[in-house]
Amino acid sequence: MNLIVTGSIAFDYLMSFPGKFTEHLLPEHFSRVSLSFLVDSMDKRRGGCAPNIAYTLALLGERPKLMGTAGQDFGDYRRWLDAAGIDTSLVKDVDGKFTASFFCNTDEANNQIASFYTGAMAHAAELSFRTVDRPDLVIISPNDPAAMVQYADECRTLGIKYMFDPGQQCARMTGDELREGIVGASFVICNDYEFELIRQKTGLSEADVLALAGVLIVTKGEHGSSVMQPGSQVDVPAVTPNRIADPTGVGDAYRGGFMKGLALQAGYDVCAQMGSVAATFALEHLGGSSHAYSVAEFKARYEAHFGPLTVLK
Repeated sequence: MNLIVTGSIAFDYLMSFPGKFTEHLLPEHFSRVSLSFLVDSMDKRRGGCAPNIAYTLALLGERPKLMGTAGQDFGDYRRWLDAAGIDTSLVKDVDGKFTASFFCNTDEANNQIASFYTGAMAHAAELSFRTVDRPDLVIISPNDPAAMVQYADECRTLGIKYMFDPGQQCARMTGDELREGIVGASFVICNDYEFELIRQKTGLSEADVLALAGVLIVTKGEHGSSVMQPGSQVDVPAVTPNRIADPTGVGDAYRGGFMKGLALQAGYDVCAQMGSVAATFALEHLGGSSHAYSVAEFKARYEAHFGPLTVLK
């Protein structure tokens, strides 16, 4: 299947705080917050939503095309992605800019406080679907908001099926921008917190989103995920991890697993189950692309939780 994955390309700086952020938040002083957290560790990892999603697809036998903008420091990362089975021919290097960077601090309850440096990602709108071979499916994951709106508009105009995944950009995008991404999407995917932001900013309920898009997928962390269509809903449980290392990139892995299910023309229940298995593999490792597994290992873990997976060879 010809898959194009758009979104941020970034380096992740992952830190761990040996306490709980909530113990240091004083509600009576929310009008003026000044906090500093001393962390126990920091790791620099390859990241970004788009490479994380593409990596899961590559692990499951696809060769997705990565479409995004990166900086002058991207060389080694590009070579690693190419070696992992990801087509980076649609990635544009931006001279004089650094690749976007994600600074994330995770506490012992897996709460996260993060900052994101845009860098070369600000040039994402310079790319266009009008200049690439027609894909079977596109995912528009968190990126420069103007680029996300542009990509959605181009997909609608060109008749390209797309999955709209606003993710962390729900906090930054306006209600109009979010609506623009939703209208005409084949799939809208977000977590339960992000959907609440969408609801508040756009005024759209679940039923309203389904009137504008084909399918709504809402992930709920350890409570699994729900796949909704008009008049029906499929609820799929999460897969219990053997250990919890880091939640960064878990949602991206879910998206990659779900998209692989779509590539196999599986039912939405199987797509969501594949997403759950892929997410758990990521949760057990630090960073969004530090884990690895064979198709046989993935299938075995799927079948241990959900039964036979006949569509995956």
